[in-house]
Amino acid sequence: MSRPAFDLSLYLVTDTPQCGARGVTETAEAAARGGATLVQLRDPHAKTRELVDLARALKAALSPFNVPLVINDRIDVALVAKAEGVHIGQKDMAPAYARALLGLDVFLGLSVGSLDELATSDLGPVDYVGIGPYRGTATKTDAGAAIGLSGFKTVREKIDLPAVAIGGIKAKHVGELVAAGADGVAVVSAICMAEDPQAATVELARRIEEARDRVLS
Repeated sequence: MSRPAFDLSLYLVTDTPQCGARGVTETAEAAARGGATLVQLRDPHAKTRELVDLARALKAALSPFNVPLVINDRIDVALVAKAEGVHIGQKDMAPAYARALLGLDVFLGLSVGSLDELATSDLGPVDYVGIGPYRGTATKTDAGAAIGLSGFKTVREKIDLPAVAIGGIKAKHVGELVAAGADGVAVVSAICMAEDPQAATVELARRIEEARDRVLS
């Protein structure tokens, strides 16, 4: 088997508290219906069994839309749930070890937030990078200082792999990030906290398409 295809265009990273009473699965399904191209399950506070159950529910909900499921950090959960992807950070398992556990059939993402981090990162086993945080965000308190547009450009120019921008991104930021070389944007609160997550996703997808048209024109 080869690794599943993936599209970084509109990447939802879930946040259980932000999804509120609606729940993670319903929010992700609404986002998939609205045009999300990837969904990452991130819940660092969930117990293992709870996380496995949620991952399996998400996998089933996303399957009809052909939207791949990515698991943050937890390779064991990804394998049990048969997720298509895993995303790791600088403090997680080294990419080479992650790849050894995952085999060749799961795509792997790595967070990179600076040239210093890039210099010590092994991108050989990695399929895409997440660059950020673009702006300050309360969603991931250990994400490091915001790098802004100039920081994103600086890191992006040094990486040949597909790259998604992440960190405090709202619809109004999409255009400048696509123009700066982002293959997509990863969002949390812009969808999870939206009153209508499907409509919010549709709007984000529209802005991505418009931004790409401007880059090509």
